[in-house]
Amino acid sequence: LKRLRDLTKKHGALLIFDEVISGFRLGLGGAQKYYKVIPDITALGKIIGGGLPVGAYGGPAHLMDQMAPDGPIYQAGTLSGNPLAVAAGIAAINELKKNGVYDNLNRKSKRLFDGLKEITRKAGYPVAVNSIGSMGTLFFGVESVKTYEEAIKSDTKRFARFHQEMLKRGVYLPPAQFEAMFISTVHGDKEIERILAAAKKALPAIL
Repeated sequence: LKRLRDLTKKHGALLIFDEVISGFRLGLGGAQKYYKVIPDITALGKIIGGGLPVGAYGGPAHLMDQMAPDGPIYQAGTLSGNPLAVAAGIAAINELKKNGVYDNLNRKSKRLFDGLKEITRKAGYPVAVNSIGSMGTLFFGVESVKTYEEAIKSDTKRFARFHQEMLKRGVYLPPAQFEAMFISTVHGDKEIERILAAAKKALPAIL
C-alpha cells in the first residue's frame, strides 16, 4: 500500500479508498488506519448512518473545494445530510467507541474463522479461509487466495452446495462465493459455536 501511495504521488493520480465494506468494521478508522495509509479520498456507505441509506466521501480541503457549490465539479444527493440517518450514525459510533467493543468483536471473529480453518483441514479438502477483523470468506478447492486470479479458480459450485447445506442447518451465509461474511456485535459465543457445529456437518455432505 505504501508503494501504491508513492506511485499516486509520482504520477499525479488520486488514491481513493472505498471503505463501504471495511469502514468501521476494522475499527473506527477503517482500513486506512489499520494499514497506516492515508488516501486522498475516502468513500463510505450506510455504515455512517447506522445502516440507514446514506453515503459520503471526503478528503483534504484542496480537493473538496473542487466540489459544487464551491467548485466546478457537480455533485448532489437526495439523502445528503439526512437528519435521521445522521442521528443513527452518531448513535452507532457512540456504541462502537465503548471500551472493549472491537476487542470482543475480533475475539469472536477469530474463533469463527480459526474454527472453520480447523474443520476444513480435518476434512482433508482444500479450502482457503481468508479473514481480517470481523470479515471473512471461504474459497473452496484452493489452498490459498491472495489475488483475483487465484480467487476465480475457486470451486463456486461446491460453495453453492455448502451454502445450501448450511441453510438446512439454520445458518444463512452470504449466497455468493465472492461476498464476505460479517460478524457483528450482536453475535455471541453461542451463535459462533452453532455456525461451527453446522459447518462440521455440512462440509462432509458436499465432499
